Amino acid sequence: MKLLPRRQFIRNTALTGMSLGLGTSAIWSTNLWAANKLKPSANSALIAVDVQNCFVSSGTLPVPKGEEVVPIINALGKVFDNVVITQDWHTAGHTSFASSHVGKKPFETTQLSYGQQVLWPDHCVQGTPDAELHGDLKLPKAQVVIRKGFNPQVDSYSAFKEADRKSTTGLAAYLQARGIDTVYVTGLATDFCVAWTALDAKALGFETLVVEDACRAIDLNGSLEAAWKEMTAKGVKRIQSSDLI
Repeated sequence: MKLLPRRQFIRNTALTGMSLGLGTSAIWSTNLWAANKLKPSANSALIAVDVQNCFVSSGTLPVPKGEEVVPIINALGKVFDNVVITQDWHTAGHTSFASSHVGKKPFETTQLSYGQQVLWPDHCVQGTPDAELHGDLKLPKAQVVIRKGFNPQVDSYSAFKEADRKSTTGLAAYLQARGIDTVYVTGLATDFCVAWTALDAKALGFETLVVEDACRAIDLNGSLEAAWKEMTAKGVKRIQSSDLI
Protein backbone atom coordinates (compact mmCIF):
# COMPACT_ATOMS: atom_id res chain seq x y z
CA MET A 1 0.00 0.00 0.00
CA LYS A 2 1.37 3.41 -1.02
CA LEU A 3 1.54 5.88 1.86
CA LEU A 4 0.52 9.48 1.23
CA PRO A 5 2.83 12.31 2.28
CA ARG A 6 1.84 13.66 5.70
CA ARG A 7 0.61 17.02 4.37
CA GLN A 8 -1.56 15.38 1.72
CA PHE A 9 -2.91 12.88 4.25
CA ILE A 10 -4.00 15.67 6.62
CA ARG A 11 -5.54 17.65 3.71
CA ASN A 12 -7.51 14.61 2.56
CA THR A 13 -8.66 13.91 6.11
CA ALA A 14 -9.91 17.50 6.42
CA LEU A 15 -11.76 17.29 3.12
CA THR A 16 -13.38 14.01 4.20
CA GLY A 17 -14.46 15.59 7.47
CA MET A 18 -15.99 18.57 5.71
CA SER A 19 -17.90 16.24 3.41
CA LEU A 20 -19.41 14.73 6.55
CA GLY A 21 -20.52 18.16 7.71
CA LEU A 22 -17.75 18.81 10.27
CA GLY A 23 -16.39 22.32 10.62
CA THR A 24 -12.85 23.05 9.41
CA SER A 25 -11.72 24.20 12.86
CA ALA A 26 -12.97 20.98 14.43
CA ILE A 27 -11.06 18.91 11.86
CA TRP A 28 -7.80 20.75 12.36
CA SER A 29 -8.06 20.75 16.17
CA THR A 30 -8.66 16.99 16.10
CA ASN A 31 -5.64 16.41 13.90
CA LEU A 32 -3.43 18.64 16.05
CA TRP A 33 -4.66 16.91 19.23
CA ALA A 34 -3.78 13.49 17.80
CA ALA A 35 -0.40 14.72 16.55
CA ASN A 36 0.49 16.19 19.95
CA LYS A 37 -0.36 13.14 22.06
CA LEU A 38 2.69 11.74 23.85
CA LYS A 39 3.33 8.05 23.37
CA PRO A 40 5.70 6.58 25.98
CA SER A 41 8.23 4.31 24.33
CA ALA A 42 9.78 1.11 25.64
CA ASN A 43 12.56 3.35 26.96
CA SER A 44 10.19 5.35 29.17
CA ALA A 45 9.18 4.72 32.76
CA LEU A 46 6.36 5.97 34.95
CA ILE A 47 7.42 6.76 38.53
CA ALA A 48 4.64 6.79 41.14
CA VAL A 49 6.06 8.61 44.16
CA ASP A 50 4.85 7.77 47.68
CA VAL A 51 1.17 7.07 46.99
CA GLN A 52 0.72 5.83 50.55
CA ASN A 53 -1.87 5.91 53.28
CA CYS A 54 0.16 8.41 55.29
CA PHE A 55 -0.14 11.05 52.55
CA VAL A 56 -3.88 10.99 51.87
CA SER A 57 -6.65 12.79 53.76
CA SER A 58 -6.87 10.26 56.60
CA GLY A 59 -3.10 9.85 56.98
CA THR A 60 -0.58 11.12 59.49
CA LEU A 61 0.91 13.65 57.05
CA PRO A 62 -2.03 14.37 54.75
CA VAL A 63 -1.41 16.04 51.42
CA PRO A 64 -4.60 17.98 50.56
CA LYS A 65 -6.69 15.85 48.17
CA GLY A 66 -3.82 13.39 47.87
CA GLU A 67 -6.15 10.49 47.16
CA GLU A 68 -7.28 12.20 43.94
CA VAL A 69 -4.08 11.13 42.18
CA VAL A 70 -4.82 7.42 42.55
CA PRO A 71 -7.26 6.88 39.63
CA ILE A 72 -5.17 9.15 37.40
CA ILE A 73 -1.98 7.21 38.11
CA ASN A 74 -3.83 3.92 37.62
CA ALA A 75 -4.92 5.09 34.15
CA LEU A 76 -1.41 6.27 33.30
CA GLY A 77 0.03 2.92 34.35
CA LYS A 78 -1.83 1.23 31.51
CA VAL A 79 0.12 3.11 28.82
CA PHE A 80 3.60 2.37 30.17
CA ASP A 81 5.66 -0.79 29.81
CA ASN A 82 7.87 0.21 32.75
CA VAL A 83 6.55 1.35 36.13
CA VAL A 84 8.43 2.19 39.34
CA ILE A 85 6.83 2.76 42.75
CA THR A 86 8.50 4.56 45.64
CA GLN A 87 7.59 4.19 49.28
CA ASP A 88 8.54 6.37 52.25
CA TRP A 89 9.82 3.88 54.85
CA HIS A 90 10.92 5.55 58.07
CA THR A 91 12.20 4.03 61.27
CA ALA A 92 10.41 4.89 64.49
CA GLY A 93 12.00 8.00 65.97
CA HIS A 94 13.36 9.12 62.60
CA THR A 95 15.45 12.29 62.66
CA SER A 96 12.96 14.02 60.34
CA PHE A 97 10.18 13.70 62.93
CA ALA A 98 9.48 16.74 65.10
CA SER A 99 8.89 14.34 68.00
CA SER A 100 12.59 13.42 67.86
CA HIS A 101 13.65 17.01 68.70
CA VAL A 102 12.86 18.49 72.09
CA GLY A 103 10.74 21.63 71.88
CA LYS A 104 10.16 21.34 68.13
CA LYS A 105 6.79 21.20 66.39
CA PRO A 106 5.80 19.75 63.01
CA PHE A 107 6.68 21.97 60.05
CA GLU A 108 9.37 23.85 61.93
CA THR A 109 12.94 23.41 60.70
CA THR A 110 16.19 22.37 62.29
CA GLN A 111 19.80 22.09 61.21
CA LEU A 112 21.13 18.57 60.75
CA SER A 113 24.54 17.36 59.62
CA TYR A 114 23.50 17.53 55.96
CA GLY A 115 21.68 20.89 56.12
CA GLN A 116 18.31 22.36 56.97
CA GLN A 117 15.55 19.84 57.60
CA VAL A 118 11.80 20.38 57.71
CA LEU A 119 10.44 18.49 60.71
CA TRP A 120 7.38 16.39 60.01
CA PRO A 121 4.73 14.62 62.06
CA ASP A 122 5.58 10.96 62.63
CA HIS A 123 4.58 9.25 59.38
CA CYS A 124 5.16 6.21 57.18
CA VAL A 125 6.77 4.18 59.95
CA GLN A 126 8.03 0.84 58.68
CA GLY A 127 5.54 -2.01 58.86
CA THR A 128 2.55 0.09 59.89
CA PRO A 129 -0.71 0.43 57.91
CA ASP A 130 0.11 4.14 57.59
CA ALA A 131 3.15 3.26 55.45
CA GLU A 132 1.31 0.90 53.11
CA LEU A 133 0.61 1.82 49.51
CA HIS A 134 -2.89 3.20 49.01
CA GLY A 135 -5.31 0.30 48.73
CA ASP A 136 -6.81 1.55 45.46
CA LEU A 137 -3.46 1.94 43.71
CA LYS A 138 -3.44 -0.60 40.90
CA LEU A 139 -0.17 -0.77 38.97
CA PRO A 140 0.22 -4.41 37.88
CA LYS A 141 3.12 -3.54 35.57
CA ALA A 142 5.23 -2.20 38.44
CA GLN A 143 8.61 -3.92 38.37
CA VAL A 144 10.34 -2.45 41.39
CA VAL A 145 9.49 -0.69 44.65
CA ILE A 146 12.10 1.74 45.93
CA ARG A 147 11.91 2.22 49.69
CA LYS A 148 13.54 5.40 50.94
CA GLY A 149 14.04 7.22 54.21
CA PHE A 150 14.95 4.11 56.16
CA ASN A 151 18.29 5.55 57.34
CA PRO A 152 17.28 6.84 60.81
CA GLN A 153 19.67 9.81 60.57
CA VAL A 154 18.94 10.99 57.02
CA ASP A 155 15.68 12.00 55.37
CA SER A 156 15.01 11.03 51.76
CA TYR A 157 12.68 12.88 49.43
CA SER A 158 14.10 11.89 46.07
CA ALA A 159 13.71 8.44 44.53
CA PHE A 160 17.36 8.70 43.44
CA LYS A 161 19.35 10.28 46.29
CA GLU A 162 18.85 10.78 50.01
CA ALA A 163 18.84 14.24 51.55
CA ASP A 164 22.57 14.12 52.30
CA ARG A 165 22.95 14.16 48.48
CA LYS A 166 25.54 11.38 48.74
CA SER A 167 23.65 8.16 49.44
CA THR A 168 21.89 6.69 46.41
CA THR A 169 18.86 4.43 46.23
CA GLY A 170 20.10 2.44 43.23
CA LEU A 171 17.19 3.56 41.04
CA ALA A 172 19.37 5.37 38.49
CA ALA A 173 21.52 2.30 37.90
CA TYR A 174 18.43 0.12 37.58
CA LEU A 175 16.83 2.38 34.99
CA GLN A 176 20.05 2.78 33.04
CA ALA A 177 20.58 -0.99 32.97
CA ARG A 178 17.09 -1.33 31.50
CA GLY A 179 17.82 1.25 28.80
CA ILE A 180 15.35 3.79 30.23
CA ASP A 181 16.09 7.34 29.08
CA THR A 182 12.82 9.15 29.89
CA VAL A 183 10.84 9.30 33.13
CA TYR A 184 7.35 10.60 33.86
CA VAL A 185 6.99 11.53 37.54
CA THR A 186 3.69 11.44 39.46
CA GLY A 187 2.57 11.18 43.07
CA LEU A 188 2.95 12.93 46.42
CA ALA A 189 3.89 15.57 47.14
CA THR A 190 4.60 17.85 44.17
CA ASP A 191 6.75 20.29 46.11
CA PHE A 192 8.84 17.76 47.99
CA CYS A 193 9.34 14.14 46.92
CA VAL A 194 8.04 14.62 43.37
CA ALA A 195 10.14 17.73 42.75
CA TRP A 196 13.30 16.26 44.27
CA THR A 197 12.83 13.10 42.21
CA ALA A 198 12.32 15.07 39.01
CA LEU A 199 15.30 17.36 39.61
CA ASP A 200 17.59 14.43 40.35
CA ALA A 201 16.34 12.52 37.31
CA LYS A 202 17.10 15.50 35.08
CA ALA A 203 20.54 16.00 36.62
CA LEU A 204 21.30 12.31 36.00
CA GLY A 205 20.57 12.72 32.31
CA PHE A 206 17.01 11.41 32.04
CA GLU A 207 14.47 13.30 29.97
CA THR A 208 12.06 14.25 32.75
CA LEU A 209 8.37 15.14 32.69
CA VAL A 210 6.11 15.78 35.69
CA VAL A 211 2.42 14.97 35.18
CA GLU A 212 0.93 17.89 37.08
CA ASP A 213 -2.63 16.64 37.59
CA ALA A 214 -1.28 13.26 38.78
CA CYS A 215 0.39 15.04 41.72
CA ARG A 216 -0.79 17.02 44.74
CA ALA A 217 1.19 19.43 46.92
CA ILE A 218 1.66 20.31 50.57
CA ASP A 219 2.48 23.94 49.62
CA LEU A 220 4.34 24.90 52.77
CA ASN A 221 5.20 28.63 52.81
CA GLY A 222 5.15 28.92 49.03
CA SER A 223 6.98 25.65 48.43
CA LEU A 224 4.81 24.66 45.45
CA GLU A 225 5.55 27.77 43.41
CA ALA A 226 9.24 27.54 44.31
CA ALA A 227 9.36 23.87 43.26
CA TRP A 228 7.80 24.53 39.85
CA LYS A 229 10.10 27.50 39.31
CA GLU A 230 13.17 25.39 39.99
CA MET A 231 11.97 22.42 37.95
CA THR A 232 11.19 24.66 34.97
CA ALA A 233 14.57 26.37 35.21
CA LYS A 234 16.33 23.00 35.17
CA GLY A 235 14.45 21.77 32.09
CA VAL A 236 11.85 19.51 33.68
CA LYS A 237 8.74 19.47 31.48
CA ARG A 238 5.27 20.09 32.92
CA ILE A 239 2.45 18.10 31.31
CA GLN A 240 -1.06 16.85 32.06
CA SER A 241 -2.39 13.29 32.06
CA SER A 242 -4.52 14.24 29.03
CA ASP A 243 -1.28 14.58 27.06
CA LEU A 244 -0.85 10.81 27.49
CA ILE A 245 -4.31 9.28 27.82
